[in-house]
Amino acid sequence: MTSTSTTTERTGPGMALLAVLMPAILVTVTASDMVVLMLPTIGAEFGASEAELAWVVTGFLLMFSVGIPLYGRISDRVSLRRLFAFALVVYAVGSLICAISPSLAVLVIGRIVTGVGAAAIPVLSIIAVTRLLPANKRGVGIGVVSAGAGIGTAAGPAVGGGVGELLGWPALFWIMFAVSLLLLPAALRVLPDESPAGGGRLDLPGGILLGLGAGLVLFGMTQAQVSGFTAPLSWGSLVVAVAALVLFGLRTVRVDQPFVPPALFTNRVYRTGILVAFLAMIVNLGGLVFVPLLVVEVNGLTPGEGALVMIPAGVAVALLSPLIGRLADRVGTRSLVLAGLTVIGVFSLSLSTFTGGSSVIPAGIGIFGLSIGFILVMTTLIGAAAGELPPEQAGVGLGILQGAQFLGAGTGPAVFGVLVSARQQSGSDAVNPLFSGDDGAAYSDVFLAMAAVVVLTLIVASRMRPAAVPAVAPVQEAKSVQ
Repeated sequence: MTSTSTTTERTGPGMALLAVLMPAILVTVTASDMVVLMLPTIGAEFGASEAELAWVVTGFLLMFSVGIPLYGRISDRVSLRRLFAFALVVYAVGSLICAISPSLAVLVIGRIVTGVGAAAIPVLSIIAVTRLLPANKRGVGIGVVSAGAGIGTAAGPAVGGGVGELLGWPALFWIMFAVSLLLLPAALRVLPDESPAGGGRLDLPGGILLGLGAGLVLFGMTQAQVSGFTAPLSWGSLVVAVAALVLFGLRTVRVDQPFVPPALFTNRVYRTGILVAFLAMIVNLGGLVFVPLLVVEVNGLTPGEGALVMIPAGVAVALLSPLIGRLADRVGTRSLVLAGLTVIGVFSLSLSTFTGGSSVIPAGIGIFGLSIGFILVMTTLIGAAAGELPPEQAGVGLGILQGAQFLGAGTGPAVFGVLVSARQQSGSDAVNPLFSGDDGAAYSDVFLAMAAVVVLTLIVASRMRPAAVPAVAPVQEAKSVQ
């Protein structure tokens, strides 16, 4: 097995590693919602209904949410090089299927295959940073990788709308196909082929129950966005999801080597961080989805112009994420998470109060601040988890954390979408007494609901206090040794 020093020497100061990981996570996260603005065009070409078109997004997200914790667990047994290469190849195959698809059914199949490959990239990237970079560079590395995820999330609609309108929607998948093939030889060069020591037996039934529960939660939420929560397919999926997760919990405490070791949740920072990541992502995706809709429906912008409002937020995430990662090495986890949540709450309230007029500037400022607050929260949480989890649990632990994050991504738009529809149908005034816009009361209520979720998240995050000091001490100690 290659020693840490040898691995660090091969990857140099980490630039070669990050030069592979950041674009990989950027393109895979971008793929999750890059087709959103092109769905009407795809529907017109294939003669598909709105419910059928939803599968173009849902199929990808289902595989994404199910695959993240599975890949995290497998990474504790299989080398990073093999897993990463497998993921890029599968992602390329799925992108190719999408690019040449003659029907909607084939396109959905391609998106499902793409999601199987894409699910590995975020969690494997974080694991690669924590295993291969020295402790004094780990925070910056996590910040850079988080920047790729943040930019990809914000840029997805803008890239999809711009490229799709200019070159046609198949061009989106040709680009992803080419990028994944270009990244493959670089990944093979910088990632080690050594399998982690230990491992033990893989609890496949437990993994299936966890994946089934996570996938059905996301499916039920996305169906609710189309048909409402009263639709049998929506609430039925959620009921089965709860049953699967209950069975998963029972199995976890009864088998000798469960898929998720119960010892993971003895750490208060980690278990609290999972819930904080889920709730924060609900708010973040709510903003990323409904701010563009606001400026299109209320301010009268075209979809392409509406996507431009998101660019400053993406640039800010790219510039600040490495700095936040370095700051997370020096400041307590709890204080940074609470600061980030406060920023999210302030700008959510700002969106609820000042949007609805003729100017799009309040919307741009709101999503700008919300994105900064979110990347502050998530970069800190990932860094804390990576620093505290023992090596044999790092893969599954980070997989569960990121799985919770992307479940929040599916939950937020669904819940807030139902709220927007209900408020638009009622036609009543905004709940926020400070809102004075002529239009957009429903969106004001959504952003106010987001602020309320942030208040709940702040209460949850305040419970991170007992483990805040130990979470930072090992990093500081490592620095003093160096």
